[in-house]
Amino acid sequence: MTFDLFMQYLTNGISLGSLYALIAIGYTMVYGILRLINFAHGEIFMMSLYFAFYGIAIFSLPWYMTFLVAILLTASLGMLVERAAYKPLRHSPRITIMVSAIGASFFLQNLAVVIFGGRPKAFPTVSMFTRVIRIGNISLQALTLYIPVATIIILIGLHFLIQKTKVGLGMRAASKDHDTARLMGVNVNKTITITFAIGSILAAFGGIMWGMKFPQIVPTMGLIPGLKCFIAAVVGGIGNISGAVLGGFILGVGEIMLIAFLPGLTGYRDAFAFVLLIVILLVKPTGLLGEKTAEKV
Repeated sequence: MTFDLFMQYLTNGISLGSLYALIAIGYTMVYGILRLINFAHGEIFMMSLYFAFYGIAIFSLPWYMTFLVAILLTASLGMLVERAAYKPLRHSPRITIMVSAIGASFFLQNLAVVIFGGRPKAFPTVSMFTRVIRIGNISLQALTLYIPVATIIILIGLHFLIQKTKVGLGMRAASKDHDTARLMGVNVNKTITITFAIGSILAAFGGIMWGMKFPQIVPTMGLIPGLKCFIAAVVGGIGNISGAVLGGFILGVGEIMLIAFLPGLTGYRDAFAFVLLIVILLVKPTGLLGEKTAEKV
């Protein structure tokens, strides 16, 4: 393999890893505060694509306005899912909440089939993202370069929100202990809702860029990316935002390099994520950046 070809594969891996990282952060933020996995996150990601698709196909809005509206609608959907599927069960056993999360996932998937139909649709393309950029002997789609840049900007904004704002302070307090956070004046219910909204916004950003990179959408498309991003969050250390980012990049680059060096295993690229998960759980069960916790007896 030549150096130019290696760099092309590496760039594609970083671009895919950026998408995984954005979506994985949504899982890890919710887990950090509620200690539950939002299994409907992959379907929220999928719905963002349909919002964007119909904004352009039916309402003929400019792409930038369509994407903004789709992101806002996805945030609203995330808050609605939290209000309907999780809030009423806030003090229920973990298994009950998990079943509700799985139910919300199947509900959204089947709702999309009923409303949008099961036939695949072609996601609209934007010329400024599809043009080819040449760097030396490397040819890349412009979107491949834009995705990591957009991801870095979003992560910087998220870091500022969590570390420097009152909302972020509430999130950090709620992630430690809900009762103590309430005593400190934090509106925990509002904080949880905002967390779901932020996670859904990140899923929408990732979903829209995913749609432009892989321009075919179906109601079941959120399942595999959702599982992979959950695995990325676990690999990095679920509950740790930096860990989710690291896990996303490891998964994305690993998948592309598997195809590059072992093309005969291309059909097993999805299995790579599950093999990686098993290895990490055997070697470091808390994830690469996860903190050790004492077991309750």
